Amino acid sequence: MRTIAFFNNKGGVGKTTLVYHIAWMMAEQGHRVLAADLDPQANLSSMFLEEERLEELWPEKVDHKSVLSCISPILEGTGDIAPAHTERILDNLHLIPGDLGLSQFEDKLSDSWPRCLDRDSAAFRAITAFYRIIYYAAKDVDAEIVLIDVGPNLGAINRSALIAADYVISPLAPDLYSLQGLKNLGPTLKSWRRGWEQRLQQKPDSLNIPLPSGKMMPAGYIVMQHVERKSRPVKAYRKWVERIPATYWKYILDQTADSISEDDANRIGLIRHYQSLMPMAQDARKPVFFLKPAEGAIGAHAQSVTKCYMDFKRLTETILQRTESENN
Repeated sequence: MRTIAFFNNKGGVGKTTLVYHIAWMMAEQGHRVLAADLDPQANLSSMFLEEERLEELWPEKVDHKSVLSCISPILEGTGDIAPAHTERILDNLHLIPGDLGLSQFEDKLSDSWPRCLDRDSAAFRAITAFYRIIYYAAKDVDAEIVLIDVGPNLGAINRSALIAADYVISPLAPDLYSLQGLKNLGPTLKSWRRGWEQRLQQKPDSLNIPLPSGKMMPAGYIVMQHVERKSRPVKAYRKWVERIPATYWKYILDQTADSISEDDANRIGLIRHYQSLMPMAQDARKPVFFLKPAEGAIGAHAQSVTKCYMDFKRLTETILQRTESENN
């Protein structure tokens, strides 16, 4: 199982849309994929599922069939994680639905983090809950790749979600806020990685559960909402795109690069702003690159759909290559 988290503490860059499209493209390429919605806003679930289905998963009077139901025994102090319900999107694409109630777990995780250093088994079970939910669900659906969507913050929920990740990819908008987000993200990931290594050394001998390695290896960044005219980035975007590489090297990799070319080795790709195509895709409940003429993809829109398919195909292949090479 290969786990890849998409994370930046700057919101609004199109992260969830990116995860959604990559999940579909990986499935299109024949991989068995599990998408885990660990963002308390549950936006990934709302992209995959109709509102009527979400109402069925989030009933008012009985337990939810979402990630919240998995952690409810820990929240209520009645036991350990419950098995995850997974939604079948395709034969080789499944979803662990998110839940707005997931935010209830924040305080529990904050309290459990320091108690792991006291060799507290219950604290370890709480901190590793997300990893174990994903681990068992991936086994159930025979998934080889897990894509994790998290919210744009540096809180306790994201810390536990990121511990479950082998790799971290940073979606960035070409602006000042994303650069600042990288400056916050780098030291935080190092602190979380170091903190989890310390806690693994204090694991109780009697604790017989699967535990994450907490690698959180930076796998690169993706520039989102990229605007081009005549195949060249517009000036307002270009200056920020040019500043991203040095910031990523310094704050994420903790390295200094004296000379960085335009083709930065850490840049996985550039994703265009597909503008009017996105509402069409949302109405059709499918990725942009699967839009058909009957859904409005005609003329110039049809050409953009083809470009979108090729963009995500290249992007997905690069992600797979990077994580495979690091994994071996």
